Amino acid sequence: MRLHQASRMVMESESSSSIFTNFPLISAVIAFAIAQSIKVFTTWYKERRWDLKQLVGSGGMPSSHSATVTALAVGIGFQDGIGGSVFATSVILACVVMYDATGVRLQAGRQAEVLNQIVYELPNEHPLAESRPLRELLGHTPPQAVVGGLLGLVIASVVHLIVRLAS
Repeated sequence: MRLHQASRMVMESESSSSIFTNFPLISAVIAFAIAQSIKVFTTWYKERRWDLKQLVGSGGMPSSHSATVTALAVGIGFQDGIGGSVFATSVILACVVMYDATGVRLQAGRQAEVLNQIVYELPNEHPLAESRPLRELLGHTPPQAVVGGLLGLVIASVVHLIVRLAS
């Protein structure tokens, strides 16, 4: 009977919480928004042009995917502790996302560069000569993923500190 009461209390407390007080989710969303915003400035610094498409694009410095999943995992760690299955799941998710960004997606982007160059060099009468170029900026270099992860860690820590000071 006690187990049933305890699980009911947990379910009631979880259902009464709001999405606006979900600390890990808020941390992840803020980390994503900041990482994407930073990309606009890093593009301007490197290319001396403003590119607002970077706000929604993939690839570039820092990795918003890494920032998001790291902030989520750290936020869960702060909120629920690091001994539970939810934290373990979020850490594994973060590792898979970062591995994918620096491996599969990075290589797919490099292949797209080569294919675009091949299509560019085709004669005008070739059927593929007028095809749309493939997106080349898909993945991240390891430094971009590491900086994104560090950004996520910092954002979740700052949000956690603000929440603790406010309560």
